[in-house]
Amino acid sequence: MPAAHDEPVRYETRGPVALGPMHRPEYRNAQNSAMTYALDRAFYRAAEDNEIKVVILAGSGKHFSAGHDIGTPERDAHLPFDRKAGLWWDHSDKTGAERRFARESEVYLGMCRRWRELPKPLIASVQGACVAGGLMLAWVCDLIIASDDAFFADPVVRMGIPGVEYFAHPWVMPPQIAKEFLYTGERMSAQRAYEVQMVNRVVPRAELSERTMELATRIADMPRLGLALAKRAVNQAEDLQGLHTGLDSVFGLHHLAHAHNAETAPDSLGGLDIRAMKEAGT
Repeated sequence: MPAAHDEPVRYETRGPVALGPMHRPEYRNAQNSAMTYALDRAFYRAAEDNEIKVVILAGSGKHFSAGHDIGTPERDAHLPFDRKAGLWWDHSDKTGAERRFARESEVYLGMCRRWRELPKPLIASVQGACVAGGLMLAWVCDLIIASDDAFFADPVVRMGIPGVEYFAHPWVMPPQIAKEFLYTGERMSAQRAYEVQMVNRVVPRAELSERTMELATRIADMPRLGLALAKRAVNQAEDLQGLHTGLDSVFGLHHLAHAHNAETAPDSLGGLDIRAMKEAGT
C-alpha cells in the first residue's frame, strides 16, 4: 500500500466537516483500486468520528474524476486487495468473466452501495470532468455542487457497454434525458445538469470550495440522528422506486457486454483505450 504522503485520498477535517479529496491530479483522479480503498477508509473514518456531521467528496486539480483507471502507470486491477464491500472472492487469481464480475462486484457496485449508506450527509464538489466512473462517485452523494466549468458524460456505450456499473441514470435524471445521455455519449454541461435536476447548485469555479463548505457547515447545524434518519428515509424511497433492483439488473447487462467484447473484440473494453476515447471526444 502507498505511504501516507502518497495516499490517493487526503483526508482532513474542518470543524464538523470532513473532506476526502481524491489526489491523483496528474491522471485526472482516475480511480484505481488503491484510490477506491482509500476512499472507503476515509468514509469509514468520517462515519465513526462523533465530531463529524457532514462529509465532502472532492477531486484535486482541474478535474473531479475522469472515471475508472483504464490506462495509467498505476493501474492495479490485477492486484488483490482486502475485500470490504461484499463476500465475493479474490479476483486476482481468476480468469474471464469470473475475474471481472468478482472485482467489479467489490470495487464498483459494492463500494458505491456501501458509500451511499454512509449515515452522514455526503456532498460531491465537482469541477471539470465527471466522466463514467466519476459519475458513480458523484451519484452516491446526497448533494452535488458543480462549478460552472464542470461537465458530465458516460461514453461507455461506445465500448458496447450499456453504462457504468452503478447504473443510477434513470433515478438521477429523467429517463428520456438518460437515454440521450447514453445514446450520444456527449458531455452534459453543469447548467444542463442543473436543469435536469442532477445537480443541486452551480457556482463559479473560483468559489466552488468555499460555497460547498458553506453548505456543509449549514447542514452540520442539524442534529446528527435527524440527518441520518432523513437520509435513510429518502434512500429507502429511492429503493422502493426500484433503484436497488435496477442496479442489480443492469450490472448483469454490463457484464454481458464485457463478455461479448472479450469474445468479439481485442479485449473486454471493445479495444478502446484512453487515447481512443479522447479522440472520440470524451
